[in-house]
Amino acid sequence: MSQLPPEVYNLIDAALSEDQAFNDPTTQALVPQGIQAVGMIRAKGNGMLAGIEVSQSVFLRIDSSLDVRVLLPDGSALTPGTDLARIEGDAGSILRAERVALNFLQRMSGIASDTNQYVMAIEGSQARIVDTRKTAPGHRYLDKYAVRMGGGHNHRLNLADGILIKDNHIEALRSQEMGLQDVIRLALSNASHTIKVEVEVETVQEAGEAAAAGAHVILLDNMSPEMMRQAVDIIDGRAAVEASGGISLETVRAVAASGVDLISVGGLTHSTKALDISLDLEFQ
Repeated sequence: MSQLPPEVYNLIDAALSEDQAFNDPTTQALVPQGIQAVGMIRAKGNGMLAGIEVSQSVFLRIDSSLDVRVLLPDGSALTPGTDLARIEGDAGSILRAERVALNFLQRMSGIASDTNQYVMAIEGSQARIVDTRKTAPGHRYLDKYAVRMGGGHNHRLNLADGILIKDNHIEALRSQEMGLQDVIRLALSNASHTIKVEVEVETVQEAGEAAAAGAHVILLDNMSPEMMRQAVDIIDGRAAVEASGGISLETVRAVAASGVDLISVGGLTHSTKALDISLDLEFQ
């Protein structure tokens, strides 16, 4: 992520504005202007690193004269005490940027760390761990980037990335006396040739109907691993198969063993636990 997209800089600016980082009476009252310091960003727990360049950009947004050196790239494994970055320069600037920089870094590293646990749990299977659109508002790009740093893969970035027919879409068209296969064929006929059509199903029978109708991807919603195995058998390679709904670290291995291609986990981004990372300030 060496070149951050404009929306990330906008998000950084919004976070700094929210925190009133340029109007910090504590620092103004207590820290003499011009005093120099070194800040070391360190991991305090085990996990995976994500967001170090976003954190670097926060410090430079506050004060472009700061010397911010990234010591480890995103995707690195972390243990307690690992040094992630070194910031040297005006102490007041470092203090004003600290909280916002750590907020980004802790959240993104938490997502990467959780993702990596799922990836390791299904190691050796054919399945991929993927995210969902259940991200923090405004953080979609960063949340999904963090998933990739943990070894996972991205589902749709946004609604425009593909057609995903869910239960409410199906119910809306059933009111027009259309069955599941009719809905899928309608989507295929109206879709651009560059767009894949995915459909959510709740039974093994619906999985077979979706495959027969030509869906490109079939999402098995809240099925047991045994039902998933039956669905994979009836689909028989005619579509990619995704498992979703209520999947945890305790169950993900069994889900992967059912033969699905994709395992989507909304909790990677909607219920992540921040990784413990701190900044230690040292004065010369």
